[in-house]
Amino acid sequence: MLYKFKSQAAAEVIMLQPDAETLLKIIGKSPGAQGIVTADQIPGAVSALRQAIAASKQAPKADDGEEEKADDGVSLARRAAPFIDLLERSAAAGKDVVWGV
Repeated sequence: MLYKFKSQAAAEVIMLQPDAETLLKIIGKSPGAQGIVTADQIPGAVSALRQAIAASKQAPKADDGEEEKADDGVSLARRAAPFIDLLERSAAAGKDVVWGV
């Protein structure tokens, strides 16, 4: 299943369910078929994502010294980057971010 994050301020961001649900949990939102991050909630959401990214970089490193990555080799920082961009553009325009599956 896919999650589609939309805002009137930027292009939509599409993510696979497990990745989207991980990010939603980090920002304190319940994964579900539909939802919203209001413009007022966006700064806190971006802060939570940045803290989680920093924590993942501080986690014990793999034997090769690489940043901890998901099973497919993509770090949380890379996975969250398009979502953070969408949130920041939406905040700057005062627009909410909504999602649906």
